[in-house]
Amino acid sequence: MDTKLPQIKTELPGPEAQKILALDKQYISPSYTRDYPLVAKRGQGALVEDADGNTFLDFSAGIAVVSTGHCHPDVVRAIQKQAETLIHMSGTDFYYPIMAQLAEKMAAITPGNFPKRVYFGNSGTEAVEAAMKLARYHTRRHRFIAFYGCFHGRTLGSLSLTSSKAVQRNGFGPLLSGVSHVPYPNPYRCPSGNGASQCMCDCECTDFIEKKLFKTAVPPQEVAAIVVEPIQGEGGYVVPPPNFLDRLRQLADRHGILLIFDEVQCGMGRTGKMWASEHSGVVPDILVTAKGIASGMPLGVMVARADVMDWPQGAHASTFGGNPVACAAALETIRLLEERYISNAASMGEYIFGKLADWKEKHSIVGDIRGKGLMVGIELVKDQQSKEPYPEARNKVVQSAFKKGLLILGCGENSFRLMPPLLIEREQADFALDVLDRCITEVEK
Repeated sequence: MDTKLPQIKTELPGPEAQKILALDKQYISPSYTRDYPLVAKRGQGALVEDADGNTFLDFSAGIAVVSTGHCHPDVVRAIQKQAETLIHMSGTDFYYPIMAQLAEKMAAITPGNFPKRVYFGNSGTEAVEAAMKLARYHTRRHRFIAFYGCFHGRTLGSLSLTSSKAVQRNGFGPLLSGVSHVPYPNPYRCPSGNGASQCMCDCECTDFIEKKLFKTAVPPQEVAAIVVEPIQGEGGYVVPPPNFLDRLRQLADRHGILLIFDEVQCGMGRTGKMWASEHSGVVPDILVTAKGIASGMPLGVMVARADVMDWPQGAHASTFGGNPVACAAALETIRLLEERYISNAASMGEYIFGKLADWKEKHSIVGDIRGKGLMVGIELVKDQQSKEPYPEARNKVVQSAFKKGLLILGCGENSFRLMPPLLIEREQADFALDVLDRCITEVEK
Protein backbone atom coordinates (compact mmCIF):
# COMPACT_ATOMS: atom_id res chain seq x y z
CA MET A 1 0.00 0.00 0.00
CA ASP A 2 1.66 3.18 -1.25
CA THR A 3 -0.72 5.62 0.42
CA LYS A 4 -1.55 6.50 3.99
CA LEU A 5 -5.14 7.36 3.06
CA PRO A 6 -8.06 5.32 1.67
CA GLN A 7 -8.85 4.69 -1.97
CA ILE A 8 -12.32 3.44 -2.93
CA LYS A 9 -12.35 1.98 -6.46
CA THR A 10 -15.63 0.04 -6.66
CA GLU A 11 -19.15 0.12 -5.38
CA LEU A 12 -19.27 -1.31 -1.86
CA PRO A 13 -19.36 -4.20 -1.53
CA GLY A 14 -17.48 -4.96 -4.74
CA PRO A 15 -17.96 -8.10 -6.87
CA GLU A 16 -15.28 -10.20 -5.12
CA ALA A 17 -16.53 -9.15 -1.71
CA GLN A 18 -20.06 -10.14 -2.70
CA LYS A 19 -18.88 -13.69 -3.44
CA ILE A 20 -17.42 -13.99 0.06
CA LEU A 21 -20.53 -12.48 1.63
CA ALA A 22 -22.67 -15.12 -0.09
CA LEU A 23 -20.38 -17.90 1.15
CA ASP A 24 -20.39 -16.42 4.65
CA LYS A 25 -24.19 -16.23 4.69
CA GLN A 26 -24.41 -19.91 3.79
CA TYR A 27 -21.85 -21.32 6.23
CA ILE A 28 -20.95 -18.93 9.06
CA SER A 29 -22.83 -18.69 12.36
CA PRO A 30 -25.50 -15.98 12.17
CA SER A 31 -24.56 -14.88 15.71
CA TYR A 32 -21.67 -12.74 14.46
CA THR A 33 -22.24 -8.99 14.40
CA ARG A 34 -21.26 -7.28 11.16
CA ASP A 35 -22.08 -3.58 10.86
CA TYR A 36 -21.10 -3.25 7.21
CA PRO A 37 -19.81 -5.50 4.41
CA LEU A 38 -16.05 -5.12 4.77
CA VAL A 39 -14.25 -8.21 3.45
CA ALA A 40 -10.68 -7.69 4.64
CA LYS A 41 -7.94 -9.24 2.51
CA ARG A 42 -4.79 -7.63 3.89
CA GLY A 43 -3.69 -4.88 6.22
CA GLN A 44 -0.70 -2.64 6.69
CA GLY A 45 -0.28 -0.01 9.35
CA ALA A 46 -3.60 1.79 9.72
CA LEU A 47 -4.93 0.67 6.34
CA VAL A 48 -7.02 -2.34 5.35
CA GLU A 49 -7.50 -3.57 1.78
CA ASP A 50 -10.65 -5.46 0.85
CA ALA A 51 -11.16 -8.30 -1.63
CA ASP A 52 -11.71 -5.83 -4.49
CA GLY A 53 -8.63 -3.68 -3.88
CA ASN A 54 -10.41 -0.87 -2.01
CA THR A 55 -8.37 0.50 0.89
CA PHE A 56 -9.86 1.82 4.12
CA LEU A 57 -8.47 3.82 7.03
CA ASP A 58 -8.98 1.57 10.05
CA PHE A 59 -10.22 3.47 13.10
CA SER A 60 -11.46 0.25 14.69
CA ALA A 61 -8.11 -1.61 14.85
CA GLY A 62 -9.87 -4.96 14.79
CA ILE A 63 -11.83 -3.81 17.88
CA ALA A 64 -8.81 -2.26 19.58
CA VAL A 65 -6.65 -5.33 18.84
CA VAL A 66 -3.94 -4.33 16.35
CA SER A 67 -2.33 -1.83 18.70
CA THR A 68 0.88 -1.58 16.66
CA GLY A 69 -1.00 -1.51 13.36
CA HIS A 70 -1.74 -4.25 10.87
CA CYS A 71 1.19 -6.58 10.19
CA HIS A 72 3.83 -4.43 11.86
CA PRO A 73 7.09 -5.68 10.32
CA ASP A 74 8.80 -6.11 13.71
CA VAL A 75 5.89 -8.15 15.04
CA VAL A 76 5.74 -10.20 11.83
CA ARG A 77 9.45 -11.00 12.13
CA ALA A 78 9.03 -12.04 15.76
CA ILE A 79 6.12 -14.32 14.79
CA GLN A 80 8.05 -15.84 11.87
CA LYS A 81 11.16 -16.44 13.95
CA GLN A 82 9.20 -18.19 16.70
CA ALA A 83 7.09 -20.19 14.23
CA GLU A 84 10.27 -21.57 12.69
CA THR A 85 11.42 -22.81 16.10
CA LEU A 86 8.38 -24.00 18.06
CA ILE A 87 4.68 -23.38 17.49
CA HIS A 88 3.13 -25.43 20.29
CA MET A 89 3.97 -27.84 23.08
CA SER A 90 1.29 -26.83 25.68
CA GLY A 91 2.51 -24.61 28.47
CA THR A 92 -0.02 -26.34 30.72
CA ASP A 93 2.04 -29.54 30.79
CA PHE A 94 5.52 -28.40 29.79
CA TYR A 95 7.64 -25.25 29.93
CA TYR A 96 8.42 -22.50 27.42
CA PRO A 97 11.27 -20.01 27.92
CA ILE A 98 9.25 -17.28 26.21
CA MET A 99 6.19 -17.90 28.39
CA ALA A 100 8.20 -17.29 31.56
CA GLN A 101 9.86 -14.26 29.99
CA LEU A 102 6.52 -12.72 29.06
CA ALA A 103 5.17 -13.42 32.54
CA GLU A 104 8.15 -11.59 34.04
CA LYS A 105 7.49 -8.64 31.74
CA MET A 106 3.77 -8.56 32.53
CA ALA A 107 4.53 -8.57 36.26
CA ALA A 108 6.87 -5.63 35.73
CA ILE A 109 4.55 -3.42 33.66
CA THR A 110 1.25 -3.96 35.49
CA PRO A 111 0.27 -1.67 38.40
CA GLY A 112 1.45 -2.50 41.90
CA ASN A 113 4.86 -2.79 43.51
CA PHE A 114 4.44 -6.29 44.90
CA PRO A 115 5.11 -9.90 43.80
CA LYS A 116 2.74 -11.10 41.06
CA ARG A 117 1.90 -14.24 39.18
CA VAL A 118 0.54 -14.56 35.67
CA TYR A 119 -1.99 -16.83 33.96
CA PHE A 120 -2.25 -17.11 30.16
CA GLY A 121 -5.34 -17.87 28.08
CA ASN A 122 -6.36 -17.06 24.53
CA SER A 123 -8.82 -14.17 24.84
CA GLY A 124 -10.33 -11.53 27.06
CA THR A 125 -13.27 -13.66 28.09
CA GLU A 126 -10.90 -16.48 29.11
CA ALA A 127 -8.87 -14.06 31.20
CA VAL A 128 -12.05 -12.87 32.92
CA GLU A 129 -13.18 -16.45 33.55
CA ALA A 130 -9.81 -17.21 35.12
CA ALA A 131 -10.04 -14.13 37.32
CA MET A 132 -13.52 -15.10 38.50
CA LYS A 133 -12.42 -18.62 39.36
CA LEU A 134 -9.33 -17.36 41.18
CA ALA A 135 -11.36 -14.81 43.16
CA ARG A 136 -13.78 -17.49 44.30
CA TYR A 137 -10.99 -19.90 45.17
CA HIS A 138 -8.90 -17.40 47.10
CA THR A 139 -11.71 -15.74 49.06
CA ARG A 140 -13.96 -18.79 49.46
CA ARG A 141 -16.79 -16.41 48.58
CA HIS A 142 -19.18 -16.79 45.65
CA ARG A 143 -20.67 -13.39 44.77
CA PHE A 144 -19.53 -10.73 42.29
CA ILE A 145 -20.44 -7.12 41.68
CA ALA A 146 -20.32 -5.74 38.14
CA PHE A 147 -21.67 -2.59 36.48
CA TYR A 148 -24.50 -1.74 34.12
CA GLY A 149 -23.11 -1.12 30.65
CA CYS A 150 -20.08 -3.34 31.18
CA PHE A 151 -18.77 -5.93 28.75
CA HIS A 152 -16.55 -8.73 30.05
CA GLY A 153 -17.07 -11.44 27.46
CA ARG A 154 -19.57 -13.98 26.16
CA THR A 155 -18.66 -17.30 27.81
CA LEU A 156 -21.09 -18.16 30.60
CA GLY A 157 -19.09 -16.84 33.55
CA SER A 158 -18.03 -13.59 31.92
CA LEU A 159 -21.47 -13.26 30.32
CA SER A 160 -22.96 -13.30 33.80
CA LEU A 161 -20.98 -10.11 34.44
CA THR A 162 -21.69 -8.55 31.03
CA SER A 163 -24.62 -6.14 30.86
CA SER A 164 -24.06 -3.97 27.80
CA LYS A 165 -26.81 -5.40 25.54
CA ALA A 166 -29.73 -7.67 26.44
CA VAL A 167 -29.31 -9.65 23.19
CA GLN A 168 -25.95 -10.93 24.47
CA ARG A 169 -27.72 -12.63 27.41
CA ASN A 170 -31.07 -13.50 25.87
CA GLY A 171 -31.74 -17.24 25.71
CA PHE A 172 -28.67 -18.34 27.67
CA GLY A 173 -30.03 -18.43 31.21
CA PRO A 174 -29.80 -19.33 33.92
CA LEU A 175 -26.43 -17.64 34.10
CA LEU A 176 -23.94 -17.78 36.96
CA SER A 177 -25.68 -17.07 40.25
CA GLY A 178 -24.44 -14.49 42.70
CA VAL A 179 -23.75 -11.62 40.25
CA SER A 180 -25.23 -8.21 41.10
CA HIS A 181 -25.13 -5.17 38.83
CA VAL A 182 -24.88 -1.58 39.99
CA PRO A 183 -24.77 1.80 38.19
CA TYR A 184 -21.53 2.93 36.54
CA PRO A 185 -20.84 6.65 37.01
CA ASN A 186 -21.35 8.46 33.73
CA PRO A 187 -20.70 12.20 34.11
CA TYR A 188 -22.81 12.93 30.99
CA ARG A 189 -25.72 10.77 32.14
CA CYS A 190 -25.53 10.56 35.92
CA PRO A 191 -27.30 7.29 36.87
CA SER A 192 -29.22 9.14 39.60
CA GLY A 193 -30.83 11.19 36.85
CA ASN A 194 -30.45 14.45 38.71
CA GLY A 195 -27.75 16.04 36.55
CA ALA A 196 -25.33 15.84 39.45
CA SER A 197 -21.75 16.98 39.38
CA GLN A 198 -18.96 14.50 38.69
CA CYS A 199 -18.33 14.17 42.41
CA MET A 200 -21.98 13.51 43.19
CA CYS A 201 -22.23 11.00 40.35
CA ASP A 202 -19.14 9.18 41.62
CA CYS A 203 -20.28 9.18 45.25
CA GLU A 204 -23.82 8.05 44.47
CA CYS A 205 -22.60 5.04 42.48
CA THR A 206 -20.18 3.82 45.13
CA ASP A 207 -22.54 4.67 47.98
CA PHE A 208 -25.23 2.61 46.24
CA ILE A 209 -23.12 -0.51 46.79
CA GLU A 210 -22.45 0.13 50.46
CA LYS A 211 -25.67 1.81 51.57
CA LYS A 212 -28.21 0.00 49.42
CA LEU A 213 -26.89 -3.26 47.97
CA PHE A 214 -25.01 -4.42 51.09
CA LYS A 215 -27.87 -3.46 53.41
CA THR A 216 -30.71 -5.03 51.44
CA ALA A 217 -29.65 -7.84 49.10
CA VAL A 218 -25.96 -8.78 49.14
CA PRO A 219 -24.02 -9.57 52.33
CA PRO A 220 -20.56 -8.05 51.73
CA GLN A 221 -18.88 -11.01 53.42
CA GLU A 222 -20.13 -13.17 50.53
CA VAL A 223 -18.64 -10.97 47.78
CA ALA A 224 -15.48 -12.36 46.20
CA ALA A 225 -14.72 -9.45 43.88
CA ILE A 226 -15.83 -6.24 42.25
CA VAL A 227 -15.14 -6.39 38.50
CA VAL A 228 -14.83 -3.08 36.71
CA GLU A 229 -13.57 -1.50 33.49
CA PRO A 230 -11.49 1.60 34.36
CA ILE A 231 -13.06 3.06 31.20
CA GLN A 232 -16.14 1.29 29.87
CA GLY A 233 -15.66 0.03 26.33
CA GLU A 234 -18.72 -1.53 24.71
CA GLY A 235 -20.88 0.45 27.11
CA GLY A 236 -20.07 3.71 25.34
CA TYR A 237 -16.43 4.65 26.04
CA VAL A 238 -17.55 6.10 29.35
CA VAL A 239 -14.83 7.72 31.47
CA PRO A 240 -15.83 7.72 35.15
CA PRO A 241 -15.09 10.64 37.51
CA PRO A 242 -11.45 10.82 38.71
CA ASN A 243 -12.08 9.47 42.23
CA PHE A 244 -14.31 6.55 41.28
CA LEU A 245 -11.68 3.79 41.24
CA ASP A 246 -10.14 5.07 44.46
CA ARG A 247 -13.53 4.96 46.19
CA LEU A 248 -14.03 1.41 44.89
CA ARG A 249 -10.62 0.42 46.20
CA GLN A 250 -11.46 1.76 49.65
CA LEU A 251 -14.85 0.04 49.65
CA ALA A 252 -13.33 -3.28 48.60
CA ASP A 253 -10.64 -3.04 51.28
CA ARG A 254 -13.18 -2.32 54.01
CA HIS A 255 -14.96 -5.59 53.29
CA GLY A 256 -12.09 -7.87 52.25
CA ILE A 257 -13.28 -7.90 48.64
CA LEU A 258 -10.90 -8.30 45.70
CA LEU A 259 -10.82 -5.58 43.04
CA ILE A 260 -10.51 -6.82 39.44
CA PHE A 261 -9.72 -4.38 36.62
CA ASP A 262 -10.79 -5.45 33.14
CA GLU A 263 -8.32 -3.67 30.84
CA VAL A 264 -9.03 -5.84 27.81
CA GLN A 265 -10.09 -2.84 25.69
CA CYS A 266 -8.77 0.16 27.62
CA GLY A 267 -5.30 -1.26 28.30
CA MET A 268 -2.11 -1.77 26.29
CA GLY A 269 -1.32 1.89 25.71
CA ARG A 270 -4.62 2.96 24.20
CA THR A 271 -5.29 5.77 26.69
CA GLY A 272 -1.80 7.26 26.51
CA LYS A 273 -0.58 5.16 29.43
CA MET A 274 0.08 1.43 29.44
CA TRP A 275 -3.06 0.92 31.57
CA ALA A 276 -6.12 3.13 31.84
CA SER A 277 -6.11 2.64 35.61
CA GLU A 278 -2.74 4.39 35.78
CA HIS A 279 -4.56 7.69 35.23
CA SER A 280 -6.12 7.19 38.67
CA GLY A 281 -3.12 5.66 40.43
CA VAL A 282 -5.36 2.90 41.82
CA VAL A 283 -3.92 -0.62 41.92
CA PRO A 284 -6.13 -3.72 41.50
CA ASP A 285 -5.66 -7.13 43.08
CA ILE A 286 -6.17 -8.75 39.68
CA LEU A 287 -5.81 -7.23 36.21
CA VAL A 288 -7.00 -8.90 33.01
CA THR A 289 -6.06 -7.90 29.49
CA ALA A 290 -6.12 -9.22 25.92
CA LYS A 291 -6.97 -7.50 22.60
CA GLY A 292 -3.99 -5.19 21.94
CA ILE A 293 -1.43 -7.23 23.83
CA ALA A 294 -0.19 -9.30 20.89
CA SER A 295 -1.05 -7.15 17.85
CA GLY A 296 -3.65 -9.59 16.57
CA MET A 297 -2.44 -12.95 17.87
CA PRO A 298 -4.85 -14.64 20.32
CA LEU A 299 -3.68 -14.07 23.88
CA GLY A 300 -5.42 -13.29 27.14
CA VAL A 301 -3.60 -12.55 30.39
CA MET A 302 -4.57 -12.44 34.05
CA VAL A 303 -2.05 -10.87 36.43
CA ALA A 304 -2.71 -11.21 40.16
CA ARG A 305 -0.98 -10.48 43.42
CA ALA A 306 1.18 -13.51 44.17
CA ASP A 307 -0.53 -14.06 47.53
CA VAL A 308 -3.91 -14.09 45.78
CA MET A 309 -2.90 -16.63 43.11
CA ASP A 310 -2.75 -19.46 45.62
CA TRP A 311 -4.66 -22.12 43.73
CA PRO A 312 -3.02 -25.56 43.40
CA GLN A 313 -1.66 -27.46 40.43
CA GLY A 314 -4.47 -28.53 38.12
CA ALA A 315 -6.98 -25.97 39.40
CA HIS A 316 -7.06 -24.09 36.10
CA ALA A 317 -5.19 -24.32 32.80
CA SER A 318 -5.41 -23.90 29.02
CA THR A 319 -4.02 -26.09 26.24
CA PHE A 320 -3.21 -23.16 23.97
CA GLY A 321 -2.83 -20.35 26.53
CA GLY A 322 0.59 -18.72 26.35
CA ASN A 323 1.27 -20.18 22.92
CA PRO A 324 4.92 -19.42 21.99
CA VAL A 325 4.01 -17.55 18.79
CA ALA A 326 1.49 -15.37 20.62
CA CYS A 327 4.02 -14.74 23.40
CA ALA A 328 6.64 -13.66 20.85
CA ALA A 329 4.14 -11.24 19.32
CA ALA A 330 3.29 -9.89 22.77
CA LEU A 331 6.89 -9.25 23.81
CA GLU A 332 7.53 -7.38 20.56
CA THR A 333 4.26 -5.48 20.90
CA ILE A 334 5.15 -4.35 24.43
CA ARG A 335 8.58 -3.20 23.23
CA LEU A 336 7.03 -1.12 20.46
CA LEU A 337 4.40 0.33 22.79
CA GLU A 338 6.99 1.34 25.37
CA GLU A 339 9.42 2.80 22.83
CA ARG A 340 7.04 4.86 20.70
CA TYR A 341 3.36 4.06 20.48
CA ILE A 342 2.10 4.85 23.99
CA SER A 343 3.54 8.34 23.67
CA ASN A 344 2.03 8.61 20.18
CA ALA A 345 -1.36 7.59 21.56
CA ALA A 346 -1.10 10.36 24.15
CA SER A 347 -0.03 13.07 21.69
CA MET A 348 -2.40 12.03 18.90
CA GLY A 349 -5.23 11.75 21.39
CA GLU A 350 -4.57 15.28 22.57
CA TYR A 351 -4.53 16.42 18.93
CA ILE A 352 -7.83 14.70 18.12
CA PHE A 353 -9.61 16.01 21.22
CA GLY A 354 -8.39 19.48 20.31
CA LYS A 355 -9.92 19.15 16.84
CA LEU A 356 -13.18 17.91 18.38
CA ALA A 357 -13.41 20.72 20.92
CA ASP A 358 -16.04 22.74 19.03
CA TRP A 359 -18.11 19.86 17.63
CA LYS A 360 -20.87 20.21 20.23
CA GLU A 361 -21.36 23.81 19.10
CA LYS A 362 -20.95 22.89 15.43
CA HIS A 363 -23.26 19.85 15.42
CA SER A 364 -26.65 19.87 17.11
CA ILE A 365 -26.72 16.06 17.43
CA VAL A 366 -23.32 15.71 19.15
CA GLY A 367 -24.13 15.36 22.82
CA ASP A 368 -20.86 14.29 24.39
CA ILE A 369 -17.22 13.73 23.43
CA ARG A 370 -15.15 11.73 25.87
CA GLY A 371 -12.23 9.39 26.31
CA LYS A 372 -8.49 9.37 26.83
CA GLY A 373 -5.66 9.02 24.32
CA LEU A 374 -6.82 7.06 21.28
CA MET A 375 -9.93 5.80 23.04
CA VAL A 376 -12.46 8.37 21.82
CA GLY A 377 -16.24 8.15 22.18
CA ILE A 378 -18.77 10.48 20.50
CA GLU A 379 -22.38 10.29 21.65
CA LEU A 380 -25.21 11.40 19.34
CA VAL A 381 -28.49 12.78 20.68
CA LYS A 382 -31.73 14.09 19.19
CA ASP A 383 -31.54 17.18 21.37
CA GLN A 384 -28.62 18.48 23.40
CA GLN A 385 -30.89 19.70 26.20
CA SER A 386 -32.99 16.56 26.66
CA LYS A 387 -30.04 14.26 25.77
CA GLU A 388 -32.48 11.83 24.13
CA PRO A 389 -30.37 9.07 22.53
CA TYR A 390 -30.18 9.02 18.74
CA PRO A 391 -29.08 5.51 17.77
CA GLU A 392 -30.48 5.84 14.23
CA ALA A 393 -28.12 8.76 13.56
CA ARG A 394 -25.19 6.83 15.00
CA ASN A 395 -25.91 3.89 12.73
CA LYS A 396 -26.14 6.15 9.67
CA VAL A 397 -22.81 7.79 10.52
CA VAL A 398 -21.10 4.38 10.85
CA GLN A 399 -22.47 3.25 7.46
CA SER A 400 -21.70 6.54 5.73
CA ALA A 401 -18.13 6.54 7.05
CA PHE A 402 -17.60 3.06 5.59
CA LYS A 403 -18.76 4.23 2.17
CA LYS A 404 -16.19 7.04 2.41
CA GLY A 405 -13.34 4.71 3.35
CA LEU A 406 -13.30 5.05 7.15
CA LEU A 407 -13.84 2.08 9.46
CA ILE A 408 -15.48 2.86 12.80
CA LEU A 409 -17.83 0.97 15.12
CA GLY A 410 -20.63 1.87 17.49
CA CYS A 411 -20.62 1.43 21.25
CA GLY A 412 -23.31 1.88 23.84
CA GLU A 413 -26.82 2.71 22.67
CA ASN A 414 -26.01 5.78 20.59
CA SER A 415 -22.26 6.41 20.52
CA PHE A 416 -19.50 5.54 18.11
CA ARG A 417 -15.86 5.01 18.97
CA LEU A 418 -12.54 5.93 17.47
CA MET A 419 -9.93 3.31 18.38
CA PRO A 420 -7.28 3.38 15.65
CA PRO A 421 -3.93 1.61 15.76
CA LEU A 422 -1.60 3.55 18.05
CA LEU A 423 0.72 4.47 15.15
CA ILE A 424 -1.65 6.83 13.32
CA GLU A 425 -0.35 10.16 12.05
CA ARG A 426 -1.92 13.62 11.87
CA GLU A 427 -2.73 13.26 8.19
CA GLN A 428 -4.78 10.17 8.96
CA ALA A 429 -6.47 11.76 11.97
CA ASP A 430 -7.38 14.79 9.88
CA PHE A 431 -8.88 12.57 7.18
CA ALA A 432 -10.93 10.59 9.72
CA LEU A 433 -12.29 13.70 11.42
CA ASP A 434 -13.11 15.35 8.08
CA VAL A 435 -15.07 12.27 7.02
CA LEU A 436 -16.95 12.14 10.32
CA ASP A 437 -17.65 15.87 10.16
CA ARG A 438 -19.25 15.39 6.74
CA CYS A 439 -21.14 12.26 7.81
CA ILE A 440 -22.67 13.99 10.83
CA THR A 441 -23.57 17.04 8.73
CA GLU A 442 -25.33 14.78 6.22
CA VAL A 443 -27.32 13.07 8.97
CA GLU A 444 -28.32 16.40 10.48
CA LYS A 445 -29.69 17.55 7.13
